[in-house]
Amino acid sequence: MRSLKLLFLACFLIAPATQAQSGGVLHFCLHGEPKTFNPILVDDEASENIRYLTGGVLIRLNRQTQALEPALATSWRLSKDGRKITLQLRTGLYFSDGTPFTSEDVAYTMKQLMDPQNHSATGDAFRSGEGGVDVQIPSARTVAITFPARVAGLEQLLDQVAILSAHSPKKEMAVLGPFYVAEYKAGAYVELKRNPNYWKRDAHGRPLPYLDGVHLDIQRNRDIELLRFRRGELQLINRLDSESYVRLQKEDAAVARNAGAGLDSDHIWFNQIPTAPLAEYKKAWFRSAQFRKAISAAINRDDLCRIVFLGYAKPAYGPVSPANRFWFNAALPVPQHDPQTALALLRQAGFRFANDELRDSAGHRVEFTLVTNSGNAVREKIATMLQQDLAHVGIKMNVVTLDFPSLIERMTRTFDYEACLLGLVNTDLDPNGQMTVWLSSGENHQWNPGQKTPATAWEAEIDALMRGQAAAPADKKRKEQFDRVQQIICEQQPFIYLVNRDVLTAVSPTVVGAAPTVLNPPAFWNVDVLQVRPATTALGAQK
Repeated sequence: MRSLKLLFLACFLIAPATQAQSGGVLHFCLHGEPKTFNPILVDDEASENIRYLTGGVLIRLNRQTQALEPALATSWRLSKDGRKITLQLRTGLYFSDGTPFTSEDVAYTMKQLMDPQNHSATGDAFRSGEGGVDVQIPSARTVAITFPARVAGLEQLLDQVAILSAHSPKKEMAVLGPFYVAEYKAGAYVELKRNPNYWKRDAHGRPLPYLDGVHLDIQRNRDIELLRFRRGELQLINRLDSESYVRLQKEDAAVARNAGAGLDSDHIWFNQIPTAPLAEYKKAWFRSAQFRKAISAAINRDDLCRIVFLGYAKPAYGPVSPANRFWFNAALPVPQHDPQTALALLRQAGFRFANDELRDSAGHRVEFTLVTNSGNAVREKIATMLQQDLAHVGIKMNVVTLDFPSLIERMTRTFDYEACLLGLVNTDLDPNGQMTVWLSSGENHQWNPGQKTPATAWEAEIDALMRGQAAAPADKKRKEQFDRVQQIICEQQPFIYLVNRDVLTAVSPTVVGAAPTVLNPPAFWNVDVLQVRPATTALGAQK
């Protein structure tokens, strides 16, 4: 998921060192198998991390200043109608395999990105209107891209588009970023090595990045990850659970870092896919907005924050975290734990509560199974608490944990599940980055993805609003439309949002200058100038 993504949001930003040293390998963990190395097809957190570390983009968003900076493009110009962007490219650049970089590569990438047959989650962010993209290449260093409708925040969106080679036999494995994928062993690791053709240099003319490489272990078990960090085998932990954060803070307060309220969310949803292999009466429950709103009212989010997250989380209002101050709809109602309201909504929907059991109008006991990813102790605790909350309104909820590949298989191919508990990692403040989630045709429209036409009137309204805000010329108008999207989501509850977590990270003393922020997942850094000093002792031995 982007993960489902849609994975937008904290980062590590590293200040340039006055005495830079080349060499060293950075070690950290991916919490899942990368689904793809093709940057166009990325829609999960692991693949997105690799895309950031390897992909070269036309325009880079500085995650500290939030300003746009030239990257593969030295300059750009937007048309007055917001549909066309003309970019001037750097010359004399080469992909990691030695293939020259030209405007043909940009044209090829944009066509792949916008090809509906590729089902690109990244491409969905640019779909503000019907029709295809037109790309003109007047010269080897000039490219003009015209979209069928205005794309709000177009330059910022290009930060997520890694350029592919139109001619390299290595295809997506030829990259323009600081590192390239040198080796991949499924279930074990991804080895990245320094790209010898990377174009950037530091202020003294020395080639970047300073690191020789990045070693990404594939490790879903967070306890093992923490143990290896304390031994000095890892330099970073992407996302700490609250208990680990508290333990590390006691050992060394400088190692455990809290960047504050984050942009990511944990939520549950019910399978509303018409072809899903579920009993028809259960599909009827899941399609009922009153049923979904009753589930939401039965959940004690304050207890989740207090017990599961030890206070390092806040109850979630809806699809946007309050940490995203501009886009958050402050008029949304605060979620309340109210079992009596839940029962009243269920009675209105035809359910009957008697003898501590809830039954539908046909007499079926209300029972469903929630799936989530195995090896995630936090989500297992959340699921246990949800079981207890729903039991108070007569609902029996079973819990099944699956390894991540099996979970993705059920979510995206077989659709053989009833309800799911996962999270969205946000990599962008702007709502255009969530197009793949909110458009009914989106691949990450998780409760009923890839619809040819909207299944409900409210989904059709969201489609129109999302496309409208993406084409609106002013942020005020965009916010009005996206506020309405958030309101609809709260009214219909296709996702039942639970909590927004604080961004808790761990940074080894061997990493120079790391500082977390909440703008992107903490696996994102200014990797060009990152340095790792040799470790002298394990964390547990430092006193």
